[in-house]
Amino acid sequence: MPRVKESSDVISPPVVEAARVVAPGGRTAGDYVALALATCGVGLIPLAPGTWGAALGVGLYLVVLRLAEWAFVRVVVPRVQMSPPDFRVTLTTLLLVVIFAVSIAGTWAATRAEKLLGKKDPGAVVVDEVAGQLVAFLFVPRGAPWWVVFAAFVAFRVFDIWKPYPVRRLEHLGGGLGIMADDLLAGFYAAAVMALLISVRILF
Repeated sequence: MPRVKESSDVISPPVVEAARVVAPGGRTAGDYVALALATCGVGLIPLAPGTWGAALGVGLYLVVLRLAEWAFVRVVVPRVQMSPPDFRVTLTTLLLVVIFAVSIAGTWAATRAEKLLGKKDPGAVVVDEVAGQLVAFLFVPRGAPWWVVFAAFVAFRVFDIWKPYPVRRLEHLGGGLGIMADDLLAGFYAAAVMALLISVRILF
């Protein structure tokens, strides 16, 4: 059966490749775990699954922000004898840990999902959007108003769909690595734009 490149944000014609689809009856427990991680529960939404994945990334960022606040107050500050470090260090560290974990798990899950769904970069796989959106928040300061968070969301979606050089080239890495890499780089582009806008006081 042909395997079709079906990115969640395709703006170019699909590329057909040969592959074997794993029938639902032949799937293992690991296959279902991979599909759950790859789709993040929103990838099967028929309309704009990539946008839903990015929105999930925004929600995960807000959770990480609350966890960082809790860890800073309950763990970091009580254990530092002298003046405690800036909260930003705690938030950035935790955010990087989550990005790394999502990227590693996503690479494995996306690689497996390609084989299960019989498509290259299936539209249902949105874990890459989740990771890329998290990267876009790396330089957003604590206490940023909602429009800054929304701007980071929009910036990531623009770069994820536009795919400026060399983002699109990373898709050719193949497998889960290619699926994850281009969105992570799009996230870094968005993070750079956010840092610039915030530093010149345009947004915050």
